[in-house]
Amino acid sequence: MPNDSAPGRAPVPTPPRRASPPVVRPSVPHVVRAADIPSDELARRVRDGSLARVLRGVYGPPGPREPRWAAEKHALLARAAAVHLVLSGEHWFSHTTAAVLWGCEVARVPDGVDVTSLVNPHLRRRQDGAVVAWHWTSRADRAAEVSRTLALPASSLERTAFDCAATLAPAHALAVADSALRAGARPEVLRQIVEQAAGRRGVRRAREVLDRADGRAESAGESLTRWAVHDAGLPAPDLQVAIETRLGWRWTDLGWPAERLAVEFDGRLKYGVDRASAARAVFEEKRRQDALEDEGWTVVRVVWADLADPVALGDRLRRAYRRAARRSGR
Repeated sequence: MPNDSAPGRAPVPTPPRRASPPVVRPSVPHVVRAADIPSDELARRVRDGSLARVLRGVYGPPGPREPRWAAEKHALLARAAAVHLVLSGEHWFSHTTAAVLWGCEVARVPDGVDVTSLVNPHLRRRQDGAVVAWHWTSRADRAAEVSRTLALPASSLERTAFDCAATLAPAHALAVADSALRAGARPEVLRQIVEQAAGRRGVRRAREVLDRADGRAESAGESLTRWAVHDAGLPAPDLQVAIETRLGWRWTDLGWPAERLAVEFDGRLKYGVDRASAARAVFEEKRRQDALEDEGWTVVRVVWADLADPVALGDRLRRAYRRAARRSGR
C-alpha cells in the first residue's frame, strides 16, 4: 500500500469538515373555528387582515405573498391545521404533507392535504373547495408509527420518505428522500419498510429512489439535477466535492473529480433580496468559479428553468461530461 507520508511525496491535503445545513421544521399556523370567536370580532379581524378564511368555518393568519414557495407552504400547513381541527377519529398527515411538516425539501407544494386513516373515507372527499387526498390503511400497526412530536400528527420520517418515493415522480421523490436522510431518517428502517412492502404498487420505484438517496444533498434543486444526471445515463456523481483553490477550500454541489467536472445548482435566494447584496453575491460567485477553473475544473451551472426540461438538461450534461472525459484522457 502506498505511503502518502513517505519522503519525497507531498502529503495529500485533507479538506476541513463541512456541516450540512440543518433541516428546519416549519411553524404551523394557529387556526380557530369561527364559532369560537364573537361574530363582530371575526368580521373586524377579517377586515383588518389579521385573519383569513382557510376552510368553511375555520380561519387563520394570512401568509406571506412572496416568495412563492413560502406562500404555498403556509397555505398547505394552514389547510392541514384546519382539516385536523374539524376531523374526528384516528387520522394523521402523510405523504407530501408529512414531508413539509418534517421540514423536508419538496419540489412542488401541492394544493391538497394528504391524510391517512384507519377508516375508509371513500378515498377522496372535497371540503369547501379544498381537496383532501385520503389514504386508507387496514393495518393497525401503521397507527403505532405515527409521530406525535410535530405540531400535527404525521407519519414517521422513514414512512414519509417511502410513501413519497412510491407515489411521486422519481426526481421529486428523491428531493424528499435526500432531505429525510439529512433530517435523521434511519437507512435500516427505510430498508425494512421497503422489504415489508414487497410486491405492492410503487415499491420498485421507491426502492430505486431510496437506493439513490443521499443526505449530503442540500436542496431540492440539487436532487432534481442529480436525477437528470441519472436519466442521462451518466455515472453517479459525488456530492459536495471539496476542491482546494487559491481562495481556500470550495465545495461544489455535484462533481466527477477524475474528469474535473462540477455541476452547480443556482437557486435565486443565494443572491440576496436587494441589488447591493445581489451584486456582491454575483461578484463572489464569479471569483469562486474563476478559482475552480484555475484548478482545471469545468463548472456547469443549472437553474430552476433548466429543470423544466430535464431531457435537454441531460443532453447538456452528457456533452459536458464527454468533453471533460476527453480532456482528462479517460
